[in-house]
Amino acid sequence: MWPFRKRRERPTPTPGLVIDPAYGDPQARALINALSIQDWRTARDILTAETDPDTRAFLMEAVGKVDDVQDWIGEWVGAEPDSTLPMLVQGCHAVHWAWEARGGKRAEYTGQDQFREFFRRLRIAENLLDDVVARDPDDVTAWTWLVTSSRGRQVDADEARRRFDEVVKRHPGHVVAHEQRLQYLCAKWFGSEEQMFSFAREATAAAPDGSVLPELLAVAHIEKWLEMPGEESDAYMQSGEVRADLLTAAEKSIFHPAFRRPSGWVPRVSTFALALELAHEFEAAARVFELLGDNVSEWPWLYVREPVAAFVTSREWVYENLS
Repeated sequence: MWPFRKRRERPTPTPGLVIDPAYGDPQARALINALSIQDWRTARDILTAETDPDTRAFLMEAVGKVDDVQDWIGEWVGAEPDSTLPMLVQGCHAVHWAWEARGGKRAEYTGQDQFREFFRRLRIAENLLDDVVARDPDDVTAWTWLVTSSRGRQVDADEARRRFDEVVKRHPGHVVAHEQRLQYLCAKWFGSEEQMFSFAREATAAAPDGSVLPELLAVAHIEKWLEMPGEESDAYMQSGEVRADLLTAAEKSIFHPAFRRPSGWVPRVSTFALALELAHEFEAAARVFELLGDNVSEWPWLYVREPVAAFVTSREWVYENLS
């Protein structure tokens, strides 16, 4: 039995351990600091200097964690009307802003006022991102956040696939785009368990050794676990098939000699930590926690409790059960 159940009481977080939205990355920290004081010129320089699509996506995730950007970013857009970058930042941030309005609960527990504001903000986001790709069709980051907004905007399967294809034909292994595509394919959104696992397995098979993409398989198993009742979910995660699946994915990914911590690595590695702990693969989970150190992320821990408390409880449980 897992030490705590899904979506139950939320204990007080462990003192001294906090979530760093930059995960210790100095580039992300500088960007967050710049946007927090409305210093768009420094933010522009940081984003312009970074050309790797996955790193740019990580930086844009950091942008989404800064409050009140929508209140002032029109100044940047107006100051540089010939640049797509300020519109990109505003559009990507607006996607996160929209989900903030919606909240993290399932649709049946989300109020109509929340939904109205969610859709309003998403329309703003998509209008901006559409303008960016109209002016710069090769902007992988804009296409990626359009993949993200696909779920909220409830676009049909063909359009959702088109957006994802626009990303991967330019950057085949784009991590965030794959993660967001997997969410669209979950049964709780617009796909099915079969589609979710098929996508995760195909991406894992195609990923190079040392990539974080095999975490998609761990995500798929966690998503299925969340939908199962009580004891069935524990039995599922601890089955021989799932345990072997997770270990194989980890060996190709974070346990492979070629693995290097990429930008935004903490939540992706944490997914393996949670999945392996749920599977009672304690030796493997301990290796992951050693890799993580005290780096805590919201994802995936928010699926089970307050993230810091969930992280600490999981880590303690793993070490208590080492042979």
